[in-house]
Amino acid sequence: MTIKWRSATVNRLGATWAGSVELYATLTHGPETGTEVKALAHPDLVGTPAPGDRVLLNVSALARGLGTGGYALVVALPDRLPQDPPPGPGHLVKARYTPLQTMVLGADDPESGHHDTLADADDLHGTPVVVADLHSALPAVLAGVRADRPDARVAYVMTDGGALPAAFSRAVAGLREAGWLHTCITTGQAFGGDLETATVHTGLLTAALVTGADVVVVAQGPGNLGTGSRWGFSGVAAGEALNAAAVLHGRPVAALRVSEADPRPRHRGVSHHTRTAVGRVALAPADVPVPTTPGAFYDDVRAQARGLCGRHRYVEVDDTGLDAALAASPVRLSTMGRGLDADRASFLVAAAAGRHAAALLP
Repeated sequence: MTIKWRSATVNRLGATWAGSVELYATLTHGPETGTEVKALAHPDLVGTPAPGDRVLLNVSALARGLGTGGYALVVALPDRLPQDPPPGPGHLVKARYTPLQTMVLGADDPESGHHDTLADADDLHGTPVVVADLHSALPAVLAGVRADRPDARVAYVMTDGGALPAAFSRAVAGLREAGWLHTCITTGQAFGGDLETATVHTGLLTAALVTGADVVVVAQGPGNLGTGSRWGFSGVAAGEALNAAAVLHGRPVAALRVSEADPRPRHRGVSHHTRTAVGRVALAPADVPVPTTPGAFYDDVRAQARGLCGRHRYVEVDDTGLDAALAASPVRLSTMGRGLDADRASFLVAAAAGRHAAALLP
């Protein structure tokens, strides 16, 4: 276990979005000296880089070709360290016992103004909770909600199976800016949301009781760990999130992971991730929506979904208008590098889950 360290000099800045700055830097250390790389900095953690700055980079994932985005990560601006943050409350440590552990104020923290609301909270009062395997489902679920209930207030509860900083997600930044998403809540080891919580359970309660969300969407951050084995993938936590929604008296809705274009057979149709997380890990009954879209592929998806529904509730959802809703997304729809045209089913099925959640609202 080690980090591949490199030093570099910033040449120019690239795109910026909430909490993140892209930059291009020339390596000044290691066998790739003189090579320009694309890197990402989170100013809240390391300060704001500028051209000419010396930066220390973690290039481990970049060197292996892993990770969403293909970035080196800025660990420090050693010659221009940021000032200490102002003193304040909060003792939740995220990315614990790593060199970049950061301390935040959790909504469920005793020092928080929301603590009294959450201390004995135990009920979501039937709030629909849509749980997806992949982060890429988030804008599609929102499109489905907004197709029928554009006024609905939606909160995103981001789990820690993928990226830990919420700032890594361009989708969250763009959805917030467009008014599609009201709040991002980061849970577990994830951090940087509008609100922080220690667990998915308090994340759900915060969404419903603190932010007043009508619908909650739960998914991991960008990126997804998979090993090609039945149980070795980060999305297995989707089943646990459905259980959490049920035990807190919400209305759990499973957004199926579906693909008609994935080159891996285990992910075509209803993914083996869904078959494990929803079919085996989710012990509490959940709604399993599928669109009424005609065609042999969707017939197979509906058959596979029925096979998951021994204890779950199979629901068919009219797909009228969902394609237009997806096309109107203010952020790029992309899953594993495939857009709406390349893998329509992936987004359409997620949108159907959002539409079903909207139908559960009073």
